[in-house]
Amino acid sequence: MTTTTSSAPAKNNKNNTLPPGLVSNLQDMLLKRKGTTNDQPDGGDDHPQSQSSSLPTSNPGRVENQPDSDDSSKSVVLITNGDGVESPGLIHLVQALVRLGRYNLHVCAPQSDNSMSGHSLTLRETISVSAAEIDGATTAYEVSGTPADCVSLALSGALFSWTKPLLVISGINRGSNCGHDMIYSGVVAGAREALISGVPSISISLNWKKDESQENDFKDAASVCLPLLEAALGDIEKGVFPKNCSFHIEVPTSPLTNNGFKLTKQSLWRSTLNWQAVSSNKHPSSGRFMSDQQILGMQLAQLSRDASAAGAARRLGTQKKNIEVVESVGAAGKSDSNRTTRYFRLELLSKDHGEEDENLDYRALENGFVAVTPLSPSLHVESETHIAAASEWVANALKVEQ
Repeated sequence: MTTTTSSAPAKNNKNNTLPPGLVSNLQDMLLKRKGTTNDQPDGGDDHPQSQSSSLPTSNPGRVENQPDSDDSSKSVVLITNGDGVESPGLIHLVQALVRLGRYNLHVCAPQSDNSMSGHSLTLRETISVSAAEIDGATTAYEVSGTPADCVSLALSGALFSWTKPLLVISGINRGSNCGHDMIYSGVVAGAREALISGVPSISISLNWKKDESQENDFKDAASVCLPLLEAALGDIEKGVFPKNCSFHIEVPTSPLTNNGFKLTKQSLWRSTLNWQAVSSNKHPSSGRFMSDQQILGMQLAQLSRDASAAGAARRLGTQKKNIEVVESVGAAGKSDSNRTTRYFRLELLSKDHGEEDENLDYRALENGFVAVTPLSPSLHVESETHIAAASEWVANALKVEQ
């Protein structure tokens, strides 16, 4: 099922299956929004050449306490991501939501890049939480854990004074997460953790391309997604938002020249996992050691396989610059000096999987659409049920009240 609605100036689009009146209304809303933005001092196309000058302030300097300062008349929105609390995707997302002026925005995000952490949770270790300062956020924390950790902690009542926000938004991720890559994705896992906990959620990724994308594209991606986020928030308050699925939004590489929103199905696409032997655990290009959190997901998976033996000894120091190698141990728990430690590095390679269905997520993204894919944590519910429910909601959500 295809639901396509233009989020850019009018274009001829043969795949557009929504009523012309609905499309026209959405175009009018987006054009009015663009006109309002262009009236602002930092709006329009006259962006400074320096990327850093267009990035809102983010100062994750630590303070002892950061008490909640909620406006009790506003609903709570929780924001997390997979790229880290200082990432431009998160900062521009907060700034876009601030423009709505109707919600208390709380941030709980990893202190470092956790893009490929999957849905891993930190067990048998203590995580640290420090206050961060992000312009527009009511409260912000950086966590030495995964996106799933951040959402689980935020919803537990142990960190914030509330336990159930109106919506959890995870993003904006640097890089696409189509098909099976969603299984590995930390940003999708943040939204999935919220859904498992009974909280509506949306995750967002930008199809970042090296040597082509710029940091200001995150600002444009946030602006493109804002009408759909605003519609979701409004419908959650009305009680008509789908309760059985989360939504993942894929924004094309050039956000402002997209061909519209398109409801898509999760494909079987996946990156090719290319493992290569390296001389050490240092990054080959920078010579820097990998951070603990960058390898946490992979190590957790390996440790779970080793747990049935005498146990694997893991020594991760989250505050150290160098990581400690996971040692192999014998059945008696003693180090085996005869074993040699080797190092491998994983690279993700893209390839064309040849799926021809234009309604698949990665195909829509390749064709310049903003792909909106419904996801469910349940393996026992037919995906077509979610597609039908999501299609109806997307069509209704993008309508503009007369």
